[in-house]
Amino acid sequence: MKVFPSLILSVILSLLPNLANADAIRQTKGSYYDAFRQLDVDLPSPNVFRAASGAPGSQYWQQRADYKIDVSLDESLQRITASETVTYTNHSPDTLRYIWLQLDQNRFADGSAARVTETAGSSKDQLSYSALARNQIYDDRKHGHELTSVTDAKGNDLRYTIVDTMMRIDMPKALEPGDSHTFKIDWAFNIINNTRVGSRNGFEHFTESDTYIFFLAQWFPRLVAYTDYTGWQHKQFLGRGEFTLEFGDYEVAITVPEDHIVSATGELQNPTNVLSREQRDRLDEARQADKPVFLVTPEEALENEKEKSGGTKTWNFKAKNVRDFAWASSRKFVWDAMIHRQEGAEQEEVLAMSFYPNEAMPIWATYSTEAVVHTMEVYSRLSFDYPYPTSQSVNTWKGGGMEYPMITFNGYRPDPYKKSGDDEDSDEDSENKDKLSENDEDSEDQPDSTYSRRTKTGLIGVIIHEIGHIYFPMVVNSDERQWTWMDEGLNSFLQYIAETEWEENFRESATGNGNKLDSISGYMSSQNQVPIMTNSDSILQFGANAYAKPACALIILRETIMGRELFDFAFREYSQRWQFKRPTPADFFRTLEDASGIDLDWFWRGWFYSTDHVDLGILDVREYQVSSLDPDIEVEFKREKRDLENPEPLPQIHNREQGLSLRLNRRPELADFYNENDPLTVTNKDRNKYNTLIKGLKDWEKAALERALEEEQYIYFIDFENVGGLVMPIPLRIANEDGSHDSIMIPAEIWRRNHKKVTKMLIRDQAMQSVELDARHEIADADYSNNRFPSRIQRSRLELYKSDPKKKDLMADMLEKLRPVKGGDDSDEKDVPLKIADE
Repeated sequence: MKVFPSLILSVILSLLPNLANADAIRQTKGSYYDAFRQLDVDLPSPNVFRAASGAPGSQYWQQRADYKIDVSLDESLQRITASETVTYTNHSPDTLRYIWLQLDQNRFADGSAARVTETAGSSKDQLSYSALARNQIYDDRKHGHELTSVTDAKGNDLRYTIVDTMMRIDMPKALEPGDSHTFKIDWAFNIINNTRVGSRNGFEHFTESDTYIFFLAQWFPRLVAYTDYTGWQHKQFLGRGEFTLEFGDYEVAITVPEDHIVSATGELQNPTNVLSREQRDRLDEARQADKPVFLVTPEEALENEKEKSGGTKTWNFKAKNVRDFAWASSRKFVWDAMIHRQEGAEQEEVLAMSFYPNEAMPIWATYSTEAVVHTMEVYSRLSFDYPYPTSQSVNTWKGGGMEYPMITFNGYRPDPYKKSGDDEDSDEDSENKDKLSENDEDSEDQPDSTYSRRTKTGLIGVIIHEIGHIYFPMVVNSDERQWTWMDEGLNSFLQYIAETEWEENFRESATGNGNKLDSISGYMSSQNQVPIMTNSDSILQFGANAYAKPACALIILRETIMGRELFDFAFREYSQRWQFKRPTPADFFRTLEDASGIDLDWFWRGWFYSTDHVDLGILDVREYQVSSLDPDIEVEFKREKRDLENPEPLPQIHNREQGLSLRLNRRPELADFYNENDPLTVTNKDRNKYNTLIKGLKDWEKAALERALEEEQYIYFIDFENVGGLVMPIPLRIANEDGSHDSIMIPAEIWRRNHKKVTKMLIRDQAMQSVELDARHEIADADYSNNRFPSRIQRSRLELYKSDPKKKDLMADMLEKLRPVKGGDDSDEKDVPLKIADE
């Protein structure tokens, strides 16, 4: 056997870094924990695809999928039938023998992993009406993709295998790097009833008018992402972890009832075929308007509901360089639009639009499109110019939201207004209903609906959030199935900024002023949680973990740790580096450090890789002034300190109060030297010792002492403790003796040698009255009871209560008059009455 020493040596040398990392750092003595250990051993190693700076590498690549789709909506059956032609381009350095597609509608199919692994909604033996209805919907109709044909471009059948929500198509010829393959799929499915089965798509049925709003997403077979860090993405769609997709161009023809209005990803290509002349004129007007213009008025939408035309129309849309396609269709839609201009941007004009039923009036007409434009103004300033020609908000349900390229599905509607006498609390109220309405002079002026503060801010907030998702992850294309926080957390952070720029105290409530950092501490100090870096489908307390906690982390980085200038520059750098590309967490972490010049590994480790929480406290504060060392000067201070800290013995006080005569007073001849001099009396020996000490000082030491005595500064030693485990900066607010206040920020690095307890020395020109940690609530501290020295007396109100003496009286309950039932309540909070089944 021939041996090549140089080759063996090179292999060994190449393995050394990995061998070193395999047994990197081990603490075997004591309990020292390095909260500032670098993340290098935890993050994937940089390579030619992803650079150490956090930027795309010199050989970065990503796949591409282009679609041409024809789809028809059958309103009467709530069903679509569709056909697509897909061209898949392999930009990877790998040869692919097969490709994988997502069949997300299969999540609703009988036997799917999502349905089979669904757990009971409560730890108690309970069943909600919504859960009961959801299971009945599953039984009533078949759901999931119904594939009728899978062929190549020439019509030849392709072999395929369905695995739950995914499908593998075997290539007739291996797809080499740089090659493309075109294939066709025909399919259909029954649209899910979103009112009964909560999902990101489906339909809502309005029973009074027998009309529908359809909103289609995850509706077509689409390519699974193939990436440099995981190959094919094989995590099945279980309903929570969202999507990992490839960019491409779309041409989509949507055939719907002729009186429907369609909102969709992309730009409408045939307005002359689907819009009236008046609607096209209004569209032209909206393209010049700085306020929303109705293209379909509320009155026209009501007429559409009544007419219900029988014909169809085909709406054609095109979208370039998007990662997905969604659409909505209804005869109920009111439609308004206005223009958003971006001077100097590649896409200088963006048509902002909203689609909603009359049930969403008036709040949607007032706020929806304005919120769309506001979002683009704020997000573009903080990241990059909005890159698409349209930005749309569609009301598809009562609460929540969902995002897709150029189109978002959003909730919140006002509540019908209960006019005087509309309640059913008593028979007397019912009898007097007509009389009350007649006597109400303002009854004609009463609105048809009202909305709460929560509904208003909820609507504006959800639109900001969902339109914001067009930036993250629709453009900055992070892997949602793997790392939810990379889009939801970043977007919640930007949403918060946009809300603060909408109006002050946007989320103000009766108990708080809307500071997001105050609301996260309860979650962070709870036991039932996992780190942010947990896979999406395994996250506990999903909203707090993937949305709120990373958002709060970034707020703290921007406002407290890095400052706005450094943070905003670094965040823009990340956004622009990864625009239309697929970043990973390591790319985000590295870019923010690379562009800001600040080491943040300790921050990422604590906030994203651990479940520690923030709870810093002040243990003790001690005040000093520099001693003159002169015994004749210091003696009085020592006496005052002794007497202050050591009160006179109580028996001695009581003896004096009772007038007891002391023996020394009765026999003065007993007094001697020690009765005239206390233990602190200065002696010549003390003076000689002082003179010797001063004489032995070097000139600079003597000068430092004299200056300190002249300036009379106060020196404080403050002991801090880290109760929560998460190291953070220490923001201090100091109240001075003259009534003024000072703020001091101690960087987090103060904890680098001991992450549990540290002592800080402060030199002050005047005495402190008090010192408070995190007085402005800027680090998400969980417990403010240990943040002030000396402690503050807590003020509050004690509410009196009156006990309820009522007890169940079966006889009286049976005699109560039965009230007429005017309508049911489908509240999800109620449980279905259950009994033990017969054995």
